Amino acid sequence: MSFTRFSYWLRGDRPELGPDQRERLALETARNRIFITGAMFIIGFSWITYGLVDASVLRQGNEPALASGTDTRELKTERADIVDRNGLLLATDLPTNSLYADARVVKDPVASADLLLTVLPDLDRDTLIRHLSSRKAFVWLRRNLTPEQQYEVNSLGIPGLNFQREERRVYPHGRLFSHVLGFTDIDNNGIAGAERKFDNELRINNGPLQLSLDTRVQFALEEEVEKAMETYSAIGAAGLVMDVYTGEVIAMTSLPNFDPHRPGQAPADARFNRSTLGVYEMGSVFKLFNTAIALETGTSNLNSVYDATEPLRIARFSIRDYHGENRWLTVPEILVHSSNIGSARMAMAFGGEAQKKYLKKLGMLDKPEIELPEVGGPLIPNPWREVNTMTISFGHGLAVTPLQVVNGISSIVNGGIRRPSTILKQDGAPAGERVFSQKTSELLRRLMRLVVTEGSGKKAEVAGYFLGGKTGTSEKLVNGRYVKNARMSTFVAAFPMQDPKYVVLVTLDEPKGTKETYGFATAGWVSAPAVGKVVTRIAPLLGIEPANAKAPEIEQALQIELRKGERKLASF
Repeated sequence: MSFTRFSYWLRGDRPELGPDQRERLALETARNRIFITGAMFIIGFSWITYGLVDASVLRQGNEPALASGTDTRELKTERADIVDRNGLLLATDLPTNSLYADARVVKDPVASADLLLTVLPDLDRDTLIRHLSSRKAFVWLRRNLTPEQQYEVNSLGIPGLNFQREERRVYPHGRLFSHVLGFTDIDNNGIAGAERKFDNELRINNGPLQLSLDTRVQFALEEEVEKAMETYSAIGAAGLVMDVYTGEVIAMTSLPNFDPHRPGQAPADARFNRSTLGVYEMGSVFKLFNTAIALETGTSNLNSVYDATEPLRIARFSIRDYHGENRWLTVPEILVHSSNIGSARMAMAFGGEAQKKYLKKLGMLDKPEIELPEVGGPLIPNPWREVNTMTISFGHGLAVTPLQVVNGISSIVNGGIRRPSTILKQDGAPAGERVFSQKTSELLRRLMRLVVTEGSGKKAEVAGYFLGGKTGTSEKLVNGRYVKNARMSTFVAAFPMQDPKYVVLVTLDEPKGTKETYGFATAGWVSAPAVGKVVTRIAPLLGIEPANAKAPEIEQALQIELRKGERKLASF
């Protein structure tokens, strides 16, 4: 085809054709041109649409590498959920968007920074300007934005700003489990609590991590401990609830606590776990361990009597009673009246080696066994002299954690078997290790009940639940010296004592007396009532129904018989 004929064809103009033929040819050519033009528009719009879908949907969460040498696969930070014993969610991951900049594209760093500060005012202006002026292909500006913040930043229309999808750890109950769960860092790495202990398992994400804690019990415990802390102006507090047969921690609190979403804003004291990391002399609570050792070794029985007529002196030390009876006391009376002198004499009878042996078995001389990184080791006397044996008998000279005390009391009341403490839900009770005989355990239950009915634990009494426990008040040891009027007040109790299921502990750090307590801030006045309130709330949640005090099985399980004058001490 010649060039001339080809040009005619393009114009639809062929001279050799007649007028009608040329008109039909022109119409056909116009239709072809319209079809070709339409097809080109369709292809163009399809390409644009594909690009938009690809950018906004198909590549969601799969952005290109953000910096030199960075693989986007490393940004996958999804962790497994953490749930309580009933499957209630305690920690989970939520998708968020983080803001970064390609500083090479930012035209005016100063103006862009000032504009961005209107939406994110907490950013530092100088740092922001420096980042936007860096000419780097990638620089973080703000991690984990809320959807509203993302929308507002996007609306600013600043060139060079982009979003990267990430995962953020969220704790639905806020502060409630802060010390047990711990928290993660900005990259979702576990750095405290269970989040740190189980970091690898949570990253593998083979399903939720189920803890032994009960959210309902945790809430009741924390609320009552917080009320006691505020009422008595304490600087801190700790609370624990443990299953005596499995060693499961049902609830654990340490106050003050912190927001796990913003741990960096909390003072160090708030991040300190007083239940597992705090190490304290627990005072007269240790008289329960002392009495159990005396009964187990056979150096004492319920009818044994000890001289508490006057202070006990050894070397330059003098052991006195807080409210002395100034007479000979039986073993039950030593507990009821919380006699330091009587306890020290009991300890002298079985000796330091037996004391160390049984305290070792009870876990008092080692770090607590629990799945948390924040665990404090006991402060043990070295050398362990006779005076140490005497003072440890009433809770001075050996410092342990509240968790160790709760575990030790569980071992006493559950039939004499010690099982490790755990924050993981158990399927039945582990085998454990026998520390005391069943007989010793049964006697201690009755003696603990007697402390509540006749002794310093009266204010913990809850009708129908038959609490048994022991008070403990000790001066705080600061820089090697005891500080007067700075005390730790603790009450620990098991319930129901005819068949114990749970142990509850409340410790108040430096409580102050009130008008209602007549100025006293000892454990019987400030901690015992808190334990009673906790039991009142949690017993129904745990399926424990109140019992009738006059039931024959209750009387048989809790009364104490003494040969002296055939006298019975009713502890029910």
